Amino acid sequence: MAAKKQTVTVVQVGSPIGRTKDQRATLVGLGLNKMNRRCTLEDTPAVRGMINKVSHLVKVEEA
Repeated sequence: MAAKKQTVTVVQVGSPIGRTKDQRATLVGLGLNKMNRRCTLEDTPAVRGMINKVSHLVKVEEA
């Protein structure tokens, strides 16, 4: 049996208006582009780093 992969749900709660280009690009990389959008992603170190970069714009829900 394959081990179940850990996932994390990210919800955009802040607007990218007035933010730097790299923060906007990070939101797009996480699959978010509008307020209150949700995206479920695999819990990897790369995804965690992206979440940390825009932690003030997103809310994380452990799955």
